[in-house]
Parts: sequence; C-alpha cells; structure tokens
Amino acid sequence: MAAFQTRRADMKSVFQKLKEKRQARLTARYNRLDDTPLEETGKKSHFTTKEAMRRFRAHALVEEKGHRDVVRVGLSDSVWTDLYHHALTASWTAFVYTSVIFYFLINLFFALLYLIAPSQVTGDGQHTLLSLFFFSVQTLSTVGYGGMVPVGPYANIVVSFEVLVGMMINALATGVVFARFARPRARIMFSNTAVISNENGIPALCIRIANLRLSVILSVDVEVSLSRLVMSENGHLVRQFDQLLLVQSHVPVLRFAFVMAHVIGPESPLHGKSMAELEKEEAEIVVTVTGTDEALGQTVFARTAYRFDRVHHNHRFVDIVLSRPDGRIAVDYTRFHDIEKH
Repeated sequence: MAAFQTRRADMKSVFQKLKEKRQARLTARYNRLDDTPLEETGKKSHFTTKEAMRRFRAHALVEEKGHRDVVRVGLSDSVWTDLYHHALTASWTAFVYTSVIFYFLINLFFALLYLIAPSQVTGDGQHTLLSLFFFSVQTLSTVGYGGMVPVGPYANIVVSFEVLVGMMINALATGVVFARFARPRARIMFSNTAVISNENGIPALCIRIANLRLSVILSVDVEVSLSRLVMSENGHLVRQFDQLLLVQSHVPVLRFAFVMAHVIGPESPLHGKSMAELEKEEAEIVVTVTGTDEALGQTVFARTAYRFDRVHHNHRFVDIVLSRPDGRIAVDYTRFHDIEKH
C-alpha cells in the first residue's frame, strides 16, 4: 500500500512538471507573438498601455487585413473535421492544386494495389505502374475504355471498391465546385476614402457605395460603426463599437451609387473628437452592407473599414451620375473615388 501511494505521488509530480512545461511554452509563444519581453520573475508581467494597444491591433477590422494575419494560440484548426468549409473558403489556386494532388495520389494508390497482382488485369503487353495508373484513372471515372479488364477475384474486388470511391468523389467534388460558383457575392464597391463635408455649416461623415452589377440590389441595409480601443472600468483594453446613425440607413433599391451620410451632431460618438484622440484609440469606421440580389434572389453581404488617415475633412464626392442629351443616365465609375474641396 505504501509503495502504491509513493508511485501515485511520483505520477502526480511528473504530471505537475509537464503542466508547468506546457504553461512555459504557451507563455513563450505569447512572448514571440507580441514582441514584448517578459520579466523573469514569479509575478505576472506588466506592460504599458502603448504595448497593450499593440497587442490589440491584430483584432482591428481593416479592409486590407484578412483572417490569416491573426495567430490563434491554443486553438487547433482541423481540416478533416471541417473539410467542406475549408473547400469553400480556400483560394481557387489552393483548391485546384489540392484537387490535382489528391486525384494523383488516389489513382497512384489503386495502381499500387493492381501492381500486386498484375496478371489479373488483361491487356496488351506488360503491365507497368504507369499503365496500371491509367487503368485506375479509367476505373475511377467509370469510363472503362475496354483495353484493360479485370479477370481475377482480387482485381475485381479492388475495381469494385475503386468504382464506389470514384462515385463518391465525383458527387462530392461536383457539389463543392457548384457551391463555390453559386456562392453569392455582393459586387458592391466602396469609396477608397471617406469625407467629412461641412455644407450649410452641418458636418457630416460621408461614404459612397456603388452596385457594380446590371441587376439591382433590393432592400439594402447599411450599418456604420465607430470602432475604438478603450480602457474599461476594470482596467482592461476592449474593442468598443458605437453605432453611427445614418440619415438614410435603408435603401429600397440600389441601382447605381449611393452616398451614406452621418451627421456629426451633439449625440454623435464623433462629436468633439480630435484626430489625436481617434489615433490614440486606434479608431476606425466599420461599414457593413446587406441586401438581396434581384437576379439571384439571395442575400448578399459586403464590408469595409476606414482608418482616420483615410478620412478627408472639408471634402465632398464629385458627381458621377449625369443626364445625357438623349435622355439616358450616364454613370461615370472612373470618377467614383474622386473627391473635391468645398
């Protein structure tokens, strides 16, 4: 009994050491990600507000950033348990390369199985790995030209299994390719910059959007928020989102272009804010657009974000919708991003 308790205590000691090593590795990984040296003390490391803001910059929703610039520590991304999502969100280059490599490997696998008993596959001449590879391609795709035919029980069993695998692969691949092509895309263009106009003495934040398709987008809802990095009451830095109310946030039909305007009044989160304060808070304007594509009948989404170095004061967007002499309307998208002082 005493020996058992001693062994149990030794096992607890080993698990405790492993836990401490794992915690040390995680701490080192955080240290590498943040480029912030940790103090070699038993206490928790303290850092300044400026250093803490550097840690939160990876969470900023800037249009130029994607999802891959954020390193997730302690969270594993399993491809096999979420294969369909990865197949839809991967780039076309990665999707095509992965499909070609998988197609080559699966046919090579079955060719090696046929190579175990090449005499059970009829055909002219000696069966090499290359000829059996092409026989696997014909079998997997259920083409079966007839030049090579399985005759033995082993070859027929492998062929039966490969035909089943081939039908499943063809069905899944067809569904994924169709889903990638049929995935709705908004095709909404945002202006490169935002402007703060001061016409009639009323300051207003303006952002222009445009529909790049010939079909219209119905029931468009636009939401604009001010994202800031602020210090909470308990002393933690948090990303806060304040809604910027628009003069018109719902557009029944978006045919060409539309300018969204937020009046910077006393109730606006931007009221009384200087550029220095906004830069200190890592502030940015987040825009989301939701609508229904008339041709597809599907809901489409679009988003963008503007840091305040892309916001121009005392400017306005130039007119791009003109009336032609023949009565038709001309939309000059080449001047979509142009602004002018007023």
